[in-house]
Amino acid sequence: MPPSPGPGRRQLLQAGLASAGQLLLGGCALNDLGPGVAGASRPLNERLEAWLQSRGPIPEFRRDQVEPQRLLVNNFQAVPQIDPASFRLSVEGLVHRPLSLSLADLAALPQREMVIRHVCVEGWAAIVAWGGVRLADVLALAGVSPLAGYLAFDSADGYFETWDRPTALHPQTLLVSRMNGAPLPAANGAPLRLATPLKLGYKQSKWVTGIRLLASLDPLRRGTWEDQGYEWFAGL
Repeated sequence: MPPSPGPGRRQLLQAGLASAGQLLLGGCALNDLGPGVAGASRPLNERLEAWLQSRGPIPEFRRDQVEPQRLLVNNFQAVPQIDPASFRLSVEGLVHRPLSLSLADLAALPQREMVIRHVCVEGWAAIVAWGGVRLADVLALAGVSPLAGYLAFDSADGYFETWDRPTALHPQTLLVSRMNGAPLPAANGAPLRLATPLKLGYKQSKWVTGIRLLASLDPLRRGTWEDQGYEWFAGL
């Protein structure tokens, strides 16, 4: 059996920080130390998690290890009704070539499948085979400006997320249209959602309709749950 991809790396990070006063705050949670300590420890947390991510691909699982029964549906709003024929993904902001991509446009790009563990902040996890196009390939089509350090993702259900640029460019970050060898179900984000082994589930937006490249983040609008106190980086 191949090594576990996400949790082993995160456990190593947490163990190292535990000896330094347990300042690391796990993925999303607001713990008993309070927002003051959370704010003080977050920059260190993000730098260390980013360093772990920069060390190469996350090990993946075998296809026969997929756990479809363990992937729970946890939505922000009701499942939106999206017509695949009229769907367009917009890519705008700090790019040289703004895009409006149909599902056929996305399907014409190189496709990739990865079998990774999806980890939810609520304490459950599931091994999933996600299939789709690398987000980095879409961004390459748009020609991202060197001034862009962040991405904002809009979703059809009103969910909102922001990411750091390095995670978006990671080869294991996908815009997903397939799950476990079949078309992505509507309840799981069809026609297009984010998937990566690098971040907790609440960062992986469903029903993605728009991507905007930004030079900086609005401190009052960092993400649907982040604006309520969850960790912004949320790395594994």
